[in-house]
Amino acid sequence: MRQKRLLVTGGAGFIGSNFVHNWMKNYPDTRLVVLDALTYAGNRANLAKLEEDENFRFVKGDIGDRSLLDQLLEEEKIDTIAHFAAESHVDRSILGPEAFIHTNVVGTFTLLEAFRQSWESQKKPENYRFLHISTDEVFGSLAPEDPPFTETTPYAPNSPYAASKAGSDHLVRAYYHTYGLPTLITNCSNNYGPYHFPEKLIPLTCINILLGKPLPVYGDGQNIRDWLYVGDHCSALELVLEKGEPGQTYNIGGNNEVKNIDLVKMICALMDELGANLPVSPAGDLITFVKDRPGHDRRYGINGSKIKQELGWKPSETLATGLRLTLEWYLNNRDWWEHLLSPEYQAYYHKMYQNREL
Repeated sequence: MRQKRLLVTGGAGFIGSNFVHNWMKNYPDTRLVVLDALTYAGNRANLAKLEEDENFRFVKGDIGDRSLLDQLLEEEKIDTIAHFAAESHVDRSILGPEAFIHTNVVGTFTLLEAFRQSWESQKKPENYRFLHISTDEVFGSLAPEDPPFTETTPYAPNSPYAASKAGSDHLVRAYYHTYGLPTLITNCSNNYGPYHFPEKLIPLTCINILLGKPLPVYGDGQNIRDWLYVGDHCSALELVLEKGEPGQTYNIGGNNEVKNIDLVKMICALMDELGANLPVSPAGDLITFVKDRPGHDRRYGINGSKIKQELGWKPSETLATGLRLTLEWYLNNRDWWEHLLSPEYQAYYHKMYQNREL
C-alpha cells in the first residue's frame, strides 16, 4: 500500500466514523484527518477511542469553508479524500431541502475545487484520489420485475435528497473528465450497523422496542431495500481506494433485498430473543402502519457484479448476521443513543409521525 495522508469529511457521522475506525485499525501508520461540522447526525463521541492516536486529528468545520479546506490540505499534505459529508435523510429533505443543496451540491463543489487546486499545485501526482461516497437513490425506483441498478443505470432521483446527491455525483464525474482529477464514485445501498443515528429505520425500530413505543411503518410496508452492513461497506471503500480505476463508478450492495415490513418483523423477533424485560412483548405488537412519505420509492436493488469482478469484493455479512451484530451493539451501548434523543429530536419525531396512523 502506498502511503496516504487521508482527509475524511463527515467522519463523525454513521458510515464515516465506521470507515475511520476500520481504516485506523487496518492502516495504523497512515495519517488520518477527520473534518466534520458536527450537525445533529455528527457525533464526536463516535471517534473518542481514536483521539489519543498521534496519527489521528479531528477538525470541526464545514466542507463549504474554502479557506479552512485550503489550510488543511496544505498543512496536512493531503493526497486522498474520502468524502462522506452529506445531509442524508429523505424525510428531512422533504421538510427542508435547502440544507441538502448547500451541503451536498455546493459543499462537494467547494471540496472538489480545493482538492483540484492542491493537486495541480503539486504537479498532478498520480497517487492522489478523491473518493465520493454516494447512494443508490440517485437511480430512482425499481418495479418488482426490474433488474437491479448497475453503474450505467440512468439517474432518476425522486426526492430532494436523492437529487442533491445526483448533482454531487455529476460534479465529481465532470471533474475527472474535464480536469483529469483522479476521482472515484461509489453508490451504495442502505447501510446499517453501529453508530447509526436513531431516526433511520433499523435503529429507530430497535430503540422504540426498548422504549415500548410504536414502530412506524410507512404505507403498506411493501417498499423494498437492499441492506448493506456498514463494516462490509467500509471494506469495499478501502478496496476502491487501493485498486479502483480513477474515473470509475462502483456499485456496492449487500445482496439483501427485503420488504420494510419483513425487516421490522425480523428486528422484532431478534429483539424478543436478545432483549431482557422488554416493555411490550412480543415486540411485534408495537408495529403501526402510518401514512406513506411523499414520493416514496418502491424498490431499490444493487447489482454488485462490477466490483466483484474487477476488485474481488463481496459482502461478508448476511442480513441475519448483520442485524444480530447491530442490535447487540445497540443493546450494549445504551449510553450512546440515549442522549441523542434530545428535545430537538423528539420535536422532529413528533412532527414526522403525529397524526399519521392509518
